[in-house]
Amino acid sequence: MSSISEDTDPSGSHAVARPATTAVPPPNRVTFNRLELNRILNLYGRMVADGEWRDYAIDFLKDRAVFSVFRRASEVPIYRIEKDPRLARKQGMYSVISATGLILRRGHELERVLLVIDRKLAVV
Repeated sequence: MSSISEDTDPSGSHAVARPATTAVPPPNRVTFNRLELNRILNLYGRMVADGEWRDYAIDFLKDRAVFSVFRRASEVPIYRIEKDPRLARKQGMYSVISATGLILRRGHELERVLLVIDRKLAVV
């Protein structure tokens, strides 16, 4: 039998005063926002449906965010879509980079940069 009456809160009797801890902010990382990621994943979905791409990886680093596209999971990425905010006032923060490291297109608008690999929209 317990000596605790029904009106007492059992969790309150074991409460221990804990020192207030200051919340440590997470490390600053560059990320894709929802609209950017939605646009990239729409392109990825179409290319998977066409059988050209099979896998992807997303890396959020301190200085840039990278969306890598693979033909097979065991290979190097065939394309890297990068967002680097340090270049926002210069060449543009978005770029598409090939497997060889060649920058295919760089710009200020993600939509226009992705045209280099989005064949459906690039046909004129």
